[in-house]
Amino acid sequence: MIPRLVSAKDSLQHQIGAFARRLAALGFCGDVEMDEGARTVASTDNSIYQLKPAAILYPRGADDLKIIAAAMSEPAFSDITIAPRGGGTGTNGQSLTSGVVVDCSRHMNRIVEIDPVRKIARVEAGVVKDQLNKALKPYGLFFAPELSTSNRATIGGMISTDACGQGSCLYGKTSNHVLGLRVVLSDGSDWWSRPLNGAALEEIKARPDRIGEIYRAVDRIANDKRDLIEATFPKLNRYMTGYDLAHIRREDGRFDLNAILCGSEGTLAMIAEAELNVLPLPAQAALINIRYDDFNTALEDARLLVAMKVASVETVDEKVLGLAKADIVWTGIARFFPEDPSGPANGINIVEVLADDHAELERKLAEVTTVLDAGAPARHKGYTIARERPEIEAIWSMRKRAVGLLGNVEGPVRPVPFVEDTAVPPEHLAAYISEFRALLDAEGLEYGMFGHVDAGVLHVRPALDLTRGDHQPLVRKISDGVVALTRKYGGVLWGEHGKGVRSEYVPDYFGDLYPSLQEIKRAFDPGDRLNPGKIASGSSRPLLKIDEVPLRGDLDRIIGNDIRAAFDNAAYCNGNGACFDFDAASPMCPSFKATGDRRYSPKGRAALMREWLRLLAERRVDPRREAEAQRRANRFANLFRRVINSLNPANRDDFSHEVRAAMDTCLACKACAGQCPVKVSVPAFRSKFLELYYGRYLRPLKDPIVAAIETTLPLMARFKPAYNLLTGSGAGRALMRLAGLTALPAMPAISLEREADRLGVRIATPEQLEKLSEEERARAVVIVADVFSTHFDPAVVIAALKLILKMGVKPWLATSQPNGKALHVHGYLGRFEKEAAKSRDYLDRISQMGIPLVGIDPSMTLTYRSEYAALPSARLQAPVLLLQEWLAANLERLPQPRTSFQERFTLLPHCTERTNAPAALKQWSLLFQKLGIKLDIADVGCCGMAGTFGHEVRNRAISEKLYAMSWQAKIAEKSDQNVVMATGFSCRSQVAKMDRQTTPHPIEILNGLIG
Repeated sequence: MIPRLVSAKDSLQHQIGAFARRLAALGFCGDVEMDEGARTVASTDNSIYQLKPAAILYPRGADDLKIIAAAMSEPAFSDITIAPRGGGTGTNGQSLTSGVVVDCSRHMNRIVEIDPVRKIARVEAGVVKDQLNKALKPYGLFFAPELSTSNRATIGGMISTDACGQGSCLYGKTSNHVLGLRVVLSDGSDWWSRPLNGAALEEIKARPDRIGEIYRAVDRIANDKRDLIEATFPKLNRYMTGYDLAHIRREDGRFDLNAILCGSEGTLAMIAEAELNVLPLPAQAALINIRYDDFNTALEDARLLVAMKVASVETVDEKVLGLAKADIVWTGIARFFPEDPSGPANGINIVEVLADDHAELERKLAEVTTVLDAGAPARHKGYTIARERPEIEAIWSMRKRAVGLLGNVEGPVRPVPFVEDTAVPPEHLAAYISEFRALLDAEGLEYGMFGHVDAGVLHVRPALDLTRGDHQPLVRKISDGVVALTRKYGGVLWGEHGKGVRSEYVPDYFGDLYPSLQEIKRAFDPGDRLNPGKIASGSSRPLLKIDEVPLRGDLDRIIGNDIRAAFDNAAYCNGNGACFDFDAASPMCPSFKATGDRRYSPKGRAALMREWLRLLAERRVDPRREAEAQRRANRFANLFRRVINSLNPANRDDFSHEVRAAMDTCLACKACAGQCPVKVSVPAFRSKFLELYYGRYLRPLKDPIVAAIETTLPLMARFKPAYNLLTGSGAGRALMRLAGLTALPAMPAISLEREADRLGVRIATPEQLEKLSEEERARAVVIVADVFSTHFDPAVVIAALKLILKMGVKPWLATSQPNGKALHVHGYLGRFEKEAAKSRDYLDRISQMGIPLVGIDPSMTLTYRSEYAALPSARLQAPVLLLQEWLAANLERLPQPRTSFQERFTLLPHCTERTNAPAALKQWSLLFQKLGIKLDIADVGCCGMAGTFGHEVRNRAISEKLYAMSWQAKIAEKSDQNVVMATGFSCRSQVAKMDRQTTPHPIEILNGLIG
């Protein structure tokens, strides 16, 4: 039995509690979180560092920011410091603090105004970049600065780091598009910073308050230090961000304080709103994808391509390219990067071409391809062109995932960020990279490289294990070496990802100008209370140093590599935050989308699991051995101890409860297992946690009911009227709610057993199949129907049997074998292993005869190739295929329909199918295409049911909210002329519950169309 786990108490907690009460008294309307779980999740970003904050504040608007400043100004709270946080994807610890985090992403995410005539958008700080662009698209506009984290990066965060990425040579950085900033200063001043002409500047400088002081200080420094500023700031596309005195005067002569604020990382003010310049969407676009034998040739060619005035050039090395090929995105873009007879490409250039019309686009493409064709024998292996918008977006998606993909390697040595965004003049990039590689090669390190070569920016992540004593010093050694290299080539260490913990190098880069930066800091923040230790110190407090801030590796060392490896990448989450995608149509992560709570995301759950493992390790508890011992223990003796632990008040502060609360909201959809670049699999480690947690505490009543469903459902099917009365009557529903269950489906009158018998379909016992001849086996298939499809939706199985018969193949029905998914989801792992081993024995006997196995429900079917595959005792010799996989492999046998069709056919796929079997959707398209039908695959997120999740009372509100986020609108489009289908049984159940509509499975439609 695992012990009670309690983290060490923070000495600031008493003061923080008083601070929270004072905020409430002043009228703070946002959320305040001080529990251990929330603080643990906010203690990391996408960097190598870890700092646990004292609390997290989630303001609802500018008034809340002013209240925070007012409370901080009181003498009782003079020791409290704050740091802003947006998407939490910083690679250098910009938002990490031991003070109080101010996170605007949860509530301050409103798009206040879009003016399409003036091409201006006004947004709150927590608006996500892609969220803004989605709202701008109907107007033909977009917010231009591009970055790989655009689906979760907030505008406030972009401004705080002056973010940019691909296309910056054309569009510039975030600061180039900021027209105005509404900021709250540390004294509570609420100020709109906009460019000022001379008269307006003098008027503001005359003010006697903090704002007047700031403008006087900055204007004086800009004038007095003009020559020094000119000499200090490099003439780069990626000039030094934050405190940008070089651009305080705009080209039109106006004074723009936003040059100081953009890139200041929350050290000067809290950003409440931003007024942004937005641009017309490019009318025409294309990507030229060029393959090379080596990365250096790709880099050399990139310089020539840049000289041709293309929109952007991105270069990717063989390491990143290889990882991309194993990622979910590759299926959609593989044809643009074909394998060459001479061997795989070891570098690629992605060249973006933009134009105002089709003719201009073709002319520009021809200019580039003419040069490429002329140099083909010597320079590259070949190229392809992507012209369609979905193709272009898919390729850019691969490039955006590059940072996360570098973390998707086996073992504890993994690429980590700390020197990943250097910038040098593009003409020096090749020489610079050569020396950079030599520096890393001298240490015997592996690494991946990619970058915006048109801007001279290189992204590099050396592979280290920062739990190792010999690897930690390399952070300092490599950082110092890279700093020297950037200085040698006239570049900067921080080309686009901010300074953060790397601020110790600021005095060296700014030299004699650094005291002026300190003066600016003091003018804005006299008490040095805003994100102290970063960029410039306004007090005696020193700047942070890269080897003095706690590393994640310091804590991971306690856990140990064996246990880290045993818990499904939970401890290897690198914090890239792909699971924070704002888009409701993206499958990952539904619980975060519904709640806005980062604890309820893969990153949040991984952070909690990692801390839980660390606390166990401190108590010298190996969770693997504990699970084994728990399975052997006397069940009844253990029950008594679980009752005592559940009732004992001393256990209320057990950290395990906070972990369980986060796990409770997981839908076990496995979108993270498929979509997370690092392949963090929450359902996998969640089940391991639940097994141990409920070895110490009592389970809710619903758990044993759900866990036994595959055993009890066939028994209940014998008494359908009684079951339907129980689930359909008010009294029955009330009784089920007491057990924690709701929205249970009714059983139809139709019987799979009777219908199969009528069709001549027999039960597939190994003994019967062994009697078949080789020819008969070649024309046989065994349908592995899950218990839910069998008893709740037999019409789908029957349609599959009928279609298979029409194809001239003889279907058989597998015997009733437990799949075990419900057991796995709820942490009954001992029972799951036993049931899975039994099923494997049966299924393997059939597959050994060469007869294919085909499942019905995607979620249940994919359990055989994920949960089963994770167990040596249950690993199948041959896969259980999805319906469409088998049908697509037998496409030539599919009969042609008798008539043509006018209807539109739309498929709403299951999340697990979409993210864990990416080729599956294309296979459905091929099947409908064979009948002369173009299948529309709807871009939808989670329906909210997710197996048993939506049938649990505690989850129903989240379930219904998720359905409303993307599925409801698609179901509303259903009509006689638009046939809407869904592959998942749980999805169809949710539609029936929410909209009282029957949604067919595509196999039913295919069978009906063929007639």
